[in-house]
Amino acid sequence: MNAIISASELGHELAGHHPPVLLDVRWQLSTAKAAGAAPFDGRAEYAAGHLPGAVFVDLDRELASAPGGGGRHPLPDVAEFGAVMRRAGVTSGRPVVVYDGGQGWAAARAWWLLRWTGHPNVRVLDGGLPTWQGPLSTDVPAPAEGDFVPRPGAAGLLDADGAAALARSGVLLDARAGERYRGEVEPIDPVGGHIPGAVSAPTTDNVARDGRFLPAEELRARFKTLGASEGDEVGVYCGSGVSAAHEVLALAVAGIPAALYVGSWSEWSSDPARPIAVGPDPQ
Repeated sequence: MNAIISASELGHELAGHHPPVLLDVRWQLSTAKAAGAAPFDGRAEYAAGHLPGAVFVDLDRELASAPGGGGRHPLPDVAEFGAVMRRAGVTSGRPVVVYDGGQGWAAARAWWLLRWTGHPNVRVLDGGLPTWQGPLSTDVPAPAEGDFVPRPGAAGLLDADGAAALARSGVLLDARAGERYRGEVEPIDPVGGHIPGAVSAPTTDNVARDGRFLPAEELRARFKTLGASEGDEVGVYCGSGVSAAHEVLALAVAGIPAALYVGSWSEWSSDPARPIAVGPDPQ
């Protein structure tokens, strides 16, 4: 099954007899508070116009639990996540399409959570809302209660120890910007650098200028140069498990299954006992 869907394909499906559930997950990583500016408000963006029938989902409050020792975006409580999805009309027998404002990170986090908890048919709108050519709506839908019951999978999730082990035995990709990987700058977390053995693989290099994913064959070639091919054991982390979900999505487009270290650098760097590497060399 494809992990992404184009705007034209989505329009066709929405006009059909079995349209997908639409989730709007507009969100941006922002350091605005430090600068004294107002943070990005995804709910306000949704209220100003969204795909007709789409339900807003709050990444910080509904796709993650409170920041703490597990990082800035730890896993949400599974039962609460299930309740949120059911309120949004999510059922196991109906496809789900998730979109955001175009970056793709937030939509990928929702996609990953739904897939990890057992939903069989979830896709991300490739390129997000900017690719949509149809009308927008300001109506807030009231969907019928869904029946989705999350059943987390045993595979696909890494903790700190698992990420450290995978960096030695398989391929651990760091989806953050190269300068953060190298430890040259760190605008958010306590210290810069990367998990020893991890390979720098900025998720921004998986998309074209319009925010849409590169063709699958180009993604496969890119990941092969980074040491990750189909059949390899692959994991991904970032700052807090959001942009890394986008890289897991890119790997899925390329046909390469990968696990997500949700705690990511925000968890790893909070423990001074964990080793840190700096510079361009993985070790």
